[in-house]
Amino acid sequence: MKTIQVFDPALCCSTGVCGVDVDQQLVTFAADVDWAKKAGARIERFNLSQQPLAFAQNAVVKGFLERSGQEALPLVLIDGEVALAGRYPTRDELARWTGIGARAESTTAAACCGGSRCC
Repeated sequence: MKTIQVFDPALCCSTGVCGVDVDQQLVTFAADVDWAKKAGARIERFNLSQQPLAFAQNAVVKGFLERSGQEALPLVLIDGEVALAGRYPTRDELARWTGIGARAESTTAAACCGGSRCC
């Protein structure tokens, strides 16, 4: 399975899901990462404010920051290559990149409704 590395901008904590004014995009992404990890995905997240050496020691990330600046984060690498920048991936993108099923709830809905018919 491929390894996904997410280089986050400076966040207040490891996920960014803390404090008074929480960004819904970060809440959704944190849930999607948790979902993917439970399905066996290898995903690592690096926070610029807490792990600056991870940014400085990775030549791809360092070059990206020199060209685009930290305003262009987050940066997503798949097996060391740039896959996405400027936004967080969706659950469907994580599923496609890792080869895991996209939505467990779609399987549950199909079983509930009996095939192609809707309840």
